Amino acid sequence: MDIKPFRALRFNPEVVGNPGTCIAPPYDVIDEQAQRDLYHANPYNIVRATKGLKYPEDDEQSNVYTRAADYLREAIQQKALVYDEQEALYGYVQDFSIAGKQYQRSGIIALGRLEPFGKGIRPHEKTLDGPKADRLNLMRATAAQFGQIFMLYDDPSRAAEQMIQRAMQESPVLDFMDKENVRHRLYIIRQEQDVVRFAQMMKSKSGIIADGHHRYETALNYWLETQNPKAQWQMMTFVNTYNEGLVIQPTHRLLWGLPDFSASALLDGLKTDFQIDRFEWTDIHRKKQACAKMFEQMKTLQAQEKTAFGFYAGSNAFYVLTFTNPPAMIRIAPQMSEASRRLDVNILHRLILEQHLHINDEKLARQAHIDYIKDLGDAIERSIERIDSGQAQAVFFLNPTPMSHVRAVAEAGEKMPQKSTFFYPKVFSGLTIYMVGAVPQKTVQRSLKQECSR
Repeated sequence: MDIKPFRALRFNPEVVGNPGTCIAPPYDVIDEQAQRDLYHANPYNIVRATKGLKYPEDDEQSNVYTRAADYLREAIQQKALVYDEQEALYGYVQDFSIAGKQYQRSGIIALGRLEPFGKGIRPHEKTLDGPKADRLNLMRATAAQFGQIFMLYDDPSRAAEQMIQRAMQESPVLDFMDKENVRHRLYIIRQEQDVVRFAQMMKSKSGIIADGHHRYETALNYWLETQNPKAQWQMMTFVNTYNEGLVIQPTHRLLWGLPDFSASALLDGLKTDFQIDRFEWTDIHRKKQACAKMFEQMKTLQAQEKTAFGFYAGSNAFYVLTFTNPPAMIRIAPQMSEASRRLDVNILHRLILEQHLHINDEKLARQAHIDYIKDLGDAIERSIERIDSGQAQAVFFLNPTPMSHVRAVAEAGEKMPQKSTFFYPKVFSGLTIYMVGAVPQKTVQRSLKQECSR
């Protein structure tokens, strides 16, 4: 695929202080409390553009999109955002830990040429119309890209990692520890030799979108709509699948509000297609042991290339459901490739949620009867507590999706269900900004300080 360097707009420490206080997670993982926290972290925090606050008096003349444009214009006028002097690539390094183990993931931020999905660019998850309409309205209002597409590519030689290591001999232009104790660092790669080498290497590569499917499709639609040559390029963070810090975490499924739900009836119905192992417990200590045994067996089965789910619905037992009937997936999903039929999330969604619990694609899109639980911190414990307290009915625990499965489904030209993969940590917005058009005109008279105080 084609990539190139660019002159990024970046936060100016002489005006904003620590630029790290101005960056934010992607819009789709920011809840109301995080949104408020980011607003108060810094008057220039990028959340004002990517997920601004809504007000009761909003109308066509004043709304989240017009305020995003006003924020951008004012930040540029006040030199809170300034252009780099020359085109460059940017090394993005994230240090983090999971379950006590330390990781470092690195990637290169560059512009990638947009193209319809195919051999060069492959998605791996389905998208929804609502988020794409929202992101398109934001681009129309601001003519700016605030976040990157998280793009995967294969390079066993690890050439980009070597480039980033050289750049790390200099001081980072951004160094920030977020609330999840992820350290974000940004380095400028100006050396022409490195820039040319990376662009030449990427010409022979194809990319798989790890995160940012909605943003990619939005950028593609915006380019087709405007026919603006600059809009044919999209900011992307390119991460090598051989990078040792590339981690995929599972996203579990918590069930609630299902009428006439019966865990015992569900388990009886699953016996045709699954081997069911039960781990009983009688007190809190044995409950923790039973839960640990469930996850241990799930991990062992995945290492044997078997599909297995954990299941909990109270009643003093955890379960492991091991899939034993592949012809069942051929029967209900004959149009799928073998790679997709083997995918654990498809087996869960099509064979269990849809066939036995009547949670179809339309309900999944509305997230009716289901919450997606990202496997971080005490998420598992909190899911179990919700079931024990009666707030939820059951939970399906999943193994992490192997990178080989992501690649196989993408190469088959198919997409996984939403929330199939959780690449941790998220690629933050606001590290670099790419303008595809003129700075928008002022629309309302409200300052950034006023926004922060609301």
